[in-house]
Amino acid sequence: MADMAQPGGGAAAGMMVAHFIVSDDVERSRRFYTEVLGGKVAFTKGSLTYVALANTFIIINVGGGPTDDKPTVTLETPSDPDRVSSFLNIRVADIGAKYAEWSARGAQFLTPPKRHQFEIRCYIRDPDGYLIEVGQTTDPEGDWSAWLPAHPAS
Repeated sequence: MADMAQPGGGAAAGMMVAHFIVSDDVERSRRFYTEVLGGKVAFTKGSLTYVALANTFIIINVGGGPTDDKPTVTLETPSDPDRVSSFLNIRVADIGAKYAEWSARGAQFLTPPKRHQFEIRCYIRDPDGYLIEVGQTTDPEGDWSAWLPAHPAS
């Protein structure tokens, strides 16, 4: 983990950020994040799976009831995939290429990429219904482009 590119200091600053998702079928979600989006399994133990995806990890686990450190919280998959309070945002260097590649691997996009003022973006859902934004900046000042390779590997 320490040798990953880290915006804002990352591992060198003693911190890593990962995205945790609750899955009804961890194996199915693992396949989506590895076979469709191109991540690599970094760790698996029981129902817990870490998938390395670009410069972060997707942590996949089953849901469950409250615990002593979250006494009123129940972890579950989205009950209504059309009502969200957060989503994974993936920035890419070439959205057309990723749209074609991930569609060929089975990703179901809500729409094709759409041009907006400073970006081109589209959305997909993972197998549990989590929303994922895929975007490419068109802003000449850039946004996250400083962290993208100039010539991304295929």
